[in-house]
Amino acid sequence: MSGFMEVVQNSKDYHSLVAKWSKKHADIQKQIVDKHGLVLSKIFDRTKGYTAATVGGLLLLTTTYLQPPDVLSQKSDKPITISIDKRFFLVHDLEPYIPDDVRLLTSEEEATISAILARDLGISITPEIEGKRLERSYGYIGAEQHLMRYPGDTMGTHFDSPSEASEYWSSGMAPGRGAWGYFSPSALEFSEKDKQREKYYIAVQTFLSPDYNQRTAEYRDFFKFRKMLLVNPHNGKAIVTVIGDVGPAVWTGKHLGGSPEVMKHLERVDGRQKGPVLFLFIDDPKDSVPLGPIDIQ
Repeated sequence: MSGFMEVVQNSKDYHSLVAKWSKKHADIQKQIVDKHGLVLSKIFDRTKGYTAATVGGLLLLTTTYLQPPDVLSQKSDKPITISIDKRFFLVHDLEPYIPDDVRLLTSEEEATISAILARDLGISITPEIEGKRLERSYGYIGAEQHLMRYPGDTMGTHFDSPSEASEYWSSGMAPGRGAWGYFSPSALEFSEKDKQREKYYIAVQTFLSPDYNQRTAEYRDFFKFRKMLLVNPHNGKAIVTVIGDVGPAVWTGKHLGGSPEVMKHLERVDGRQKGPVLFLFIDDPKDSVPLGPIDIQ
């Protein structure tokens, strides 16, 4: 074995091989966490105080760096340092409070989930602000189209680069404006803030909110561009969004919609393979929390 290691290390392709192994390893880790996070969390919970020997397979698949061949061939009493994606722990902590069926969460579940997310993301999370809330905070998300950001905005003006257009062109643009009209009154007044709002918008069922019909104007103003956190509880991916439209219709069986960019980040799809997400308000009166993907601290 040592002769083989020496040959590999002396080869001009050694670094190329290590790079390929590292990429393959990272891809495996991503698949494991994204597809089997809930299962692994239960394994991890049962193996607190684990050693590399007892759950070596799990550590091998979740460690984020690759030892060079010469290190692998040497024995050492030094502890093995591993690094597990932080999303794994978020999935693990959320799992006891995520129901198997996509139903309304209890107030206790919402409070606990909000506290976990606030702790891990470093922002204030709540299911209710100023006595106002949506009907639910956990439900199926569907794909939305791009929205016109200002009068005259088209698919040809919507993207900043050819690569971005190639990525999101197929989603198309909605024929009408969002529930609150354009994001900007004109192309000249169009700002980076307007761009981010459309890019990371969601549509929610405001009309199902408690007391909505009795306080329509008040609720309309409250929900306009209100920030919300969306989390895929099965892979731990989170994103900061704004409410930019109303929907989907109840008969669709979906509870909210996400822009193409939101759906891609959360790794959620529409149709029969649709999956649930958590969606809660961000209490951000100073507008200091940026829109877009947010990492665990």
